Amino acid sequence: MAQVTYSHGHHASVVAAHAARTVANSAAYLSPLVEPGMRILDVGCGPGSITIDLARRVGDRGRVVGIDMSAEVVETARTAAALAGVSNVEFHVGDAYDPTPGERYDVVHAHQVLQHLGRPIDALAAWRRVGDLVAARDVIYSATVIHPLTPELALWRKVIVALQAANGGDGDAGAKLKSWARAAGFASVETDVETWCFESPHGRAFWGGQWVERALHSAFADGSERHGLADAAQRQAISDAWGAWQAADDGWMAMLHGWILARG
Repeated sequence: MAQVTYSHGHHASVVAAHAARTVANSAAYLSPLVEPGMRILDVGCGPGSITIDLARRVGDRGRVVGIDMSAEVVETARTAAALAGVSNVEFHVGDAYDPTPGERYDVVHAHQVLQHLGRPIDALAAWRRVGDLVAARDVIYSATVIHPLTPELALWRKVIVALQAANGGDGDAGAKLKSWARAAGFASVETDVETWCFESPHGRAFWGGQWVERALHSAFADGSERHGLADAAQRQAISDAWGAWQAADDGWMAMLHGWILARG
């Protein structure tokens, strides 16, 4: 297996940001296809917010299983499901290249997962074997638009793409999903884009606030140091720049995400 390192890690600032994801804000392209009674596998489920949302949508007759490589974040997801009172969902430590062998699902879903895998085509082929429909969405980091684009924020964008590559992944995975799915043998691949836009005071506080912390304390900091992509002074400057951006009334940011619905 290709050796990869998860570029984001599981610092509290990262997990909290991931826990804000829902079907509406992160899988709207899939939403119209989710029906009561479905069986769904959520690969790379993280803290489980999308997984739990899917479970609510399939109802008591349906079943949703979330898998993640991190035992710690799986426990976080289990706690979230219990607190939400959602019982038709379960979480397990799992392997994206060999998800729940022997079982089959109506949908295999993966949000921001393929960008972190060294063998994305092999993963998609594995998901094809266990799912009637594979739905995946990933960011295209180099296409991120930030205003005002200060040198420090431009450096952030450069570093995060380079860090993904250094860790064995691909920060522009969203642009390659169609190609990867075709290479994995799917007969039909529907593709388009969704976006995140952060410009309101709440949106800027959410995105800028997390990166004030992540630039200094998460796996982004450790990885950029280890690979020589940004030193401590540069990371502090990136953190300060996100702090200034979130406080700026003119602050605006858009992130482009490619998605696929692959069948056959």
